[in-house]
Amino acid sequence: MAMSRVVIMAMVLTAIAACSGKDKPLTRIKHTGSGPDEFAIIPSKPLQEPESYSNLPAPAPGTANLTDLTPKADGIAALGGNPAALGSTKIASSEAALVNHSRRYGADANIRNTVAKEDADVRKKRGRVNILGIGPDDDYTLAYKKEWLNSQAERDRLRARGVSTPSAPPGE
Repeated sequence: MAMSRVVIMAMVLTAIAACSGKDKPLTRIKHTGSGPDEFAIIPSKPLQEPESYSNLPAPAPGTANLTDLTPKADGIAALGGNPAALGSTKIASSEAALVNHSRRYGADANIRNTVAKEDADVRKKRGRVNILGIGPDDDYTLAYKKEWLNSQAERDRLRARGVSTPSAPPGE
């Protein structure tokens, strides 16, 4: 009797130890310590002398600094786009037809709140609370795993129907 308990305890400890070596997905990374967050420290652009000191904007709390990094605008400019379009809330004339077509059945002004509520409901119904952190999946992955698209099967289905898939890698 005592020997079987020892064997069962050894198997349980082995199973727990086997689960501890798995990496956590990025959705579990959280800053929980009281120290500084090393990912929040962002270097600024190098200081430059302005062309005219009289044309400098007046300092205002909470506004952007001339040396603040603008990665999205810098990336858009590097790819030949217009970085000024980031601040605009107007629909570009080149995208008006697409927006009008997508609104043909109506548009919900409160769509973000609706999607957030539906997401919370799905995760409440399907997600499991993984309190012990056993296993590689988080609650979000477990809740939506049935809805993932199998890209290889979809590529094969489209190719069987004669649809060109130029961005997909060649079939095996």
